[in-house]
Amino acid sequence: MSFIDSHCHINFHELSENIHDVLAKMQQNEVVAALCVSVNLADFPQVLALAERYPHIYASVGVHPDYESVEEPTVERLVELAQHPKVIAIGETGLDYYRLTGDLDWQRERFRNHIRASIACGKPLIIHTRSSAEDTLRIMAEEGAEKAGGVMHCFTENWEVAQAALDMGFYISFSGIVTFKNALQIKDVAQRVPMDRILIETDSPYLAPVPFRGKLNQPAYVKHVAEEIALLRGMSAAEVGQQTSGNFARLFKL
Repeated sequence: MSFIDSHCHINFHELSENIHDVLAKMQQNEVVAALCVSVNLADFPQVLALAERYPHIYASVGVHPDYESVEEPTVERLVELAQHPKVIAIGETGLDYYRLTGDLDWQRERFRNHIRASIACGKPLIIHTRSSAEDTLRIMAEEGAEKAGGVMHCFTENWEVAQAALDMGFYISFSGIVTFKNALQIKDVAQRVPMDRILIETDSPYLAPVPFRGKLNQPAYVKHVAEEIALLRGMSAAEVGQQTSGNFARLFKL
């Protein structure tokens, strides 16, 4: 039995200051690999350093939509940084109308640049969408995101949004939220997405699954996401681990 955490932030200080413990717990819980996801260019060197140091850690490059006053990533800069062999994705990128309000044209333009960079360098997208599904899907369609492919990470939308993303060739990734008792919409989607298009993630240090809800999250806990999906679909956790690990390898061309 083995699992892959398709989205975490182990470079964040809550986890990086105890990185040896974090990696040891991954091993104890049969989590064989993790993708450490970039949220801004200033911290990208930390993300890359972890990927260079540990063979089973991978990196992405991108700027999260919540980061307002940071270096804007040009298409050329993203493509250049993505040339590193341990960088396997562009993102996380997307739209977030939950935390920020007002004129968010800059967010939409940033998202377009990530999609263009992804198509140019042939590496898939990691997409974040919160309170913005309609615009997210519209921009994906306008920019031809299906040419790049990728994953809708930490999915919290309804089945219609999942279906639209699936129709563009995207994968759907579930976080610890799927284990929450009241997350009925997400549980419904997790039962309906084809098994060959599902990924599992922690988004650590956030969103720890039950039974660790409210505590510091870490990649070792991704097995609890797999166990919940197994329960919802009448499978074993080992089967979910095998399928999602294969999906991860296929999407990120490993």
